[in-house]
Amino acid sequence: MLDVGLALVSAAECGAEGVPFAREAGVPAAVGVVFGVLAGSVLLVRRRWPIAVVLVAIAVTPARMGLLLGVVGLYTLAACELPRRVIGALAGMSFLGTMIVTFVRVGQETARGDFTVGNWFVPFAAVTTSIGLTAPPLLLGLYAGARRRLMESLRERADSLERELQLLAERAEERAEWARSEERTRIAREMHDVVAHRVSLMVVHAAALQAVARKDPEKAVRNAALVADMGRQALTELREMLGVLRSSDGGQSARRERAAVPAPAPAPAQESVVPAAVGKAAAVAVASGSGDARAGEGPSLAELEELVGQSAAAGMTVDLSVEGEARSYGREIEQTAYRVVQEALTNVHKHAAGAKTHVRLAHRGSEIAMQVENEPPPEPASAESAGLPSGGNGLVGMRERVVALGGVFVSGPTEAGGFKVSAVIPASS
Repeated sequence: MLDVGLALVSAAECGAEGVPFAREAGVPAAVGVVFGVLAGSVLLVRRRWPIAVVLVAIAVTPARMGLLLGVVGLYTLAACELPRRVIGALAGMSFLGTMIVTFVRVGQETARGDFTVGNWFVPFAAVTTSIGLTAPPLLLGLYAGARRRLMESLRERADSLERELQLLAERAEERAEWARSEERTRIAREMHDVVAHRVSLMVVHAAALQAVARKDPEKAVRNAALVADMGRQALTELREMLGVLRSSDGGQSARRERAAVPAPAPAPAQESVVPAAVGKAAAVAVASGSGDARAGEGPSLAELEELVGQSAAAGMTVDLSVEGEARSYGREIEQTAYRVVQEALTNVHKHAAGAKTHVRLAHRGSEIAMQVENEPPPEPASAESAGLPSGGNGLVGMRERVVALGGVFVSGPTEAGGFKVSAVIPASS
């Protein structure tokens, strides 16, 4: 609508100026008007062909018409995305054409005596008129073009930044989802490690309690005491973990909750097929409630004898051998080594009840190795026959723990018909 309005005004102006042009040229006035209207209407296509508009304006300058056509044409030309040399050349042509026409017209009027001025006035009028009709639209067009390009650049930059922010947000959401998934997996693995071992031992003791309740009441009492102790320990470890998940100072909360649990009563002496030292260590650990020392910190290798003693008390024939000089490792390394042995013993309870088991721990220069190998059970047994459900996540969880620390995990049946679990963890993980 703006272009149409400007074209109508320009056509009216050029048509009116075509009348004196036709008189001077000696042609009918109608011809001059039509010529002026056609020339002024060119302004309608100024956005598509700005160069043609400026050339038409320069062409009709000698006829003293096209003032609006020239001014708007120069503005549009300067604001367009055209090479500066093209804009400069056309602006120079318009300036020279206007200056020459003004110089001739003013000179003719001075010669006719219409007004009397000095000789300096003719060139002065020509130069000032040319500058006045050329410089303002040219500079304004250059400014408008530069501002439009700047706004477009800022808009593109803002769009690009918005796309980058959206991409970052999507990646952050993906990372958050991955972190949530990893955290869920870690919590599930911890819950499995904490509960499965002790609950499996409780099931074994309960089965033994059911078998000997009438034949040997004293042994039944001992088994019941062990079941109660295992249940208290499992409940305590669950409370510790839930305390860590609920609050940021989960360690202190877990310690307070553990302190509120009554200490288990010393268990009576019981038969064991492990060496006496191991059985004694297990009994001392159970009687003293050694889990208090690790509240909020998780298990360590120092408690490995207690773990083996608990399995022995459940009726497993198990021996423990340690190679190399014992030393302290990082918390995660000791926890992982402990959990691997714990889960391997749990699997023996589930799938090879009564099988003799060998637990080996080796302290090496730059790594720590552990191996749990059981012989074939005296009688074929399964998780179902033993009454112990298996979710199939034990080996997966052990592998994830070891691999996360840069170690190697291997498990599988042995040639003798048993099962072996081996893991090697770098000492500097």
